[in-house]
Amino acid sequence: MNIRDNTDGAFLADVEQWLDATLARMRTRFAPHEWVHAECRTAWNAELCAANLVALDWPRELGGRNLSTAALIKFHEMCAVRRAPQPLNSIAHSILAPTLLKFGTEEQKRSFLEGIRLGTEVWCQGYSEPGSGSDLASVRTRASREGDGWVVNGHKVWTTQAHAARWCFALVRTDPDSRAHKGLSFMLVDLKAAGARVEPIRQITGEADYNEVFLEQVHVPDGNLVGAPGDGWRIAMAAAEYERGIYFLPRVIQLEAELQEVETLFERAAPAEPASTRLAATLATLSDTCFVIRCRVDAILRRVATGSTPGTDGTVLKLLWSETRQALQEIRMELLGEAAMLGPDSGGRFSEAAVATREFLWSRAETIVAGTSEIQRNIIAERVLGLPKG
Repeated sequence: MNIRDNTDGAFLADVEQWLDATLARMRTRFAPHEWVHAECRTAWNAELCAANLVALDWPRELGGRNLSTAALIKFHEMCAVRRAPQPLNSIAHSILAPTLLKFGTEEQKRSFLEGIRLGTEVWCQGYSEPGSGSDLASVRTRASREGDGWVVNGHKVWTTQAHAARWCFALVRTDPDSRAHKGLSFMLVDLKAAGARVEPIRQITGEADYNEVFLEQVHVPDGNLVGAPGDGWRIAMAAAEYERGIYFLPRVIQLEAELQEVETLFERAAPAEPASTRLAATLATLSDTCFVIRCRVDAILRRVATGSTPGTDGTVLKLLWSETRQALQEIRMELLGEAAMLGPDSGGRFSEAAVATREFLWSRAETIVAGTSEIQRNIIAERVLGLPKG
């Protein structure tokens, strides 16, 4: 169907019909336990790109629809309420694209945004390193000046979707004498270039979405440096705010839906005392926390819609969301009882148990990804509470 973009209202009316029809078609292809698998996420990414729903707030000269940030937020909310899959290239859609729109040169925008909009080029984020984790100030991957570009050597780890990606936006140290966050640069690295190698990491769910990325004498042209040399920390922090803003909205709505599912499961399972009293009290606490999380995300999105960034509120949101979701998944597993032993590969006959087990296992990583809970607490202590470092 033709999705109008002349006004926010016309767009939202058309896209609601498109979502219902397209997701109904997707459900005939993929079972509920397959919704998180790469094949389904790739198919959903292709649907979004074909309908030009990736570049909603981009300017028209870059192929976008030039809609408001409010319309972008509403679209993400509509997808989340319908439990749409996460598109395979969501890191590019919600983190890299807004970063390039803000910090990239006109040539970089023309060169890299088109592949994201059309779905022809998948991206990954190259921040974490062995021994560094969420402490990005300790990045050791180095780039040295050579001719008309840079030569990069280093090792990234826990790199989501690197096995499917053509490109990686990475933090590298371009000043060999620098320490901490100074001397870092934000580079766009071609993973098909000579010297780049990707090795998958098998996860506890059985999937291999995470990877190690080895960079050995990889050439990066000058045109792939975003911002000035040494400006990488500022750009990466802005990208992290995008990650903890609109990018998190679907996850918060998913958490609300999962809370309702677990509450229904609790009523159906009717556990005996004293477990019933204990679980009821925990669910009530998690319900209150979910309300706080939703209030926080709504406040963040109101600021984003007016052109502001999430700031430290995004840090608080990420911490609350990840730890609440872990606790909720633990309750769901307890209520499922022996069905929870079936594992995430039992979806053919036991779809509910397969989905629940996979989400429980996946939630163990959610206090690590996008900054560990420990890092989030440090940020809150320093930037919100004003406590001294160390």
